[in-house]
Amino acid sequence: MRGSTRNGTQAAVRLAEGAALREAVVDPADPAVWIELDDAVRHNGWSGADGTWLPEWQRTEQGRALTEAFRRGDRLTDAQLALALCHRDGRIRRGALGQVAGRPEVLPLVVVRCADWAEPVRERARTRWAEAVTVETAVALTPLALRVGVRTRGDVAVGLIDKVLRSADREALLPLLTHPDRTVRRFAHRLAVEEGLLSPAELARSAARDEDTVVQGLCAEAALAAVAEGGADDDVLETLLAARNPRARSAGVTALRRAGRGERAIGFLGDRAGVVRACARYVVRQSGSEPVEWYRRRCADAGDPALSAGVVSGLAECGDRSDAEALWALTTHPDPVVRTRAVSGLRLLDVLDLRRLRALLDDPAPGVVREATLALVPSARMLDDGWLLERLAVGRARETRVSAFRLLNAHSGLVRLRAAVALVDDPDDKLRHWARQSVQRWHPTGDVPPGVAEVGELLGRARHLFSGHVLKRRLWEAGLKA
Repeated sequence: MRGSTRNGTQAAVRLAEGAALREAVVDPADPAVWIELDDAVRHNGWSGADGTWLPEWQRTEQGRALTEAFRRGDRLTDAQLALALCHRDGRIRRGALGQVAGRPEVLPLVVVRCADWAEPVRERARTRWAEAVTVETAVALTPLALRVGVRTRGDVAVGLIDKVLRSADREALLPLLTHPDRTVRRFAHRLAVEEGLLSPAELARSAARDEDTVVQGLCAEAALAAVAEGGADDDVLETLLAARNPRARSAGVTALRRAGRGERAIGFLGDRAGVVRACARYVVRQSGSEPVEWYRRRCADAGDPALSAGVVSGLAECGDRSDAEALWALTTHPDPVVRTRAVSGLRLLDVLDLRRLRALLDDPAPGVVREATLALVPSARMLDDGWLLERLAVGRARETRVSAFRLLNAHSGLVRLRAAVALVDDPDDKLRHWARQSVQRWHPTGDVPPGVAEVGELLGRARHLFSGHVLKRRLWEAGLKA
């Protein structure tokens, strides 16, 4: 259907049958509705017995009669005009644009035509849109214009909206500032910032509440810039510092130094977000203190139940290898998140102890097992393959089994083949699929002497994964007869 949906086709058919535009277009505020209608009117078609290409809405006598009316230039209803504005014949589209004045219901299709591939249509549509656009229509059609704006030559409609909205007041922009589409919110907030339509406190609230990182950063920077010009503003700082999203909190923490409150940054050294911790360390250092000592003091007691995972990560981020023992001690902490961050920290400091890391593969916390595995993968061939094979048993925790196979699969030769064949009929879908792929990709390596009988036995157990020719080829590579 070349991008159109069944909803667009149904709307086109209903319009051709005489339904009103409001009845056929269920949700006119949804940009997708108009784009789908435009697509369906032109593209969803078939070639008849006489070779004529017809969209579905034109297959009836009524639909064909409408096209003749379009060509004659008859006065059209809104529903008929909508079809004409989307017609595959550019002359009909251009002629229809001559009837759009004073008919707001078809303005969305005028916006679509502003990016038309035919220059005469495109230019007339832009003229009509410039004549019709008001603050109200600009707000209503911004979502559609932004969707069309990504097309080649699609930026003109957005440019006109931008020009009109810059003369609007703050209240007119509110629907766009809270729109569910993040692209719309980005556009509206950028415009509001440039025109100074929001106070620093409002910008801070937007930075703290919006889910989009672009809006968060834009509003946080604008709020702090405004505060810098007018002096410290407690409402702005407190709003940013209390925000749930890291982008706003980090902006607030960075602003503490400029506000002369650098000591408050200490409270964010153990923040759950790395970017906030990094900003806090910068501010603390600028205030004359050394963050790593703060981290070391708090990580000294491995059994402290109040220790947060952010503090453990902070120690690894700014510590050195002398802090490894403190992190090893934290791998026994009762909080699984703290244990996970401790193992991650050891990996960050490039501290490798195969015996201690291997033992962590049996940790009940999946996060600890994953981090230990990531640290062990580069040295997987140094691990005892027999010990790892034991951890493939069905009774083991799933994360342990996945990690053991990952480490065994990093081996070569017989070790890898033994592990993969052991799981070719495993009840776990992921492991079974992974193991079968590993068997199919296996080839003898230099550490597998020719003629090893075990290779033939293992490949025989997995013979259902190969064609006869491929199996024969694998056995020949291993120095065995089929």
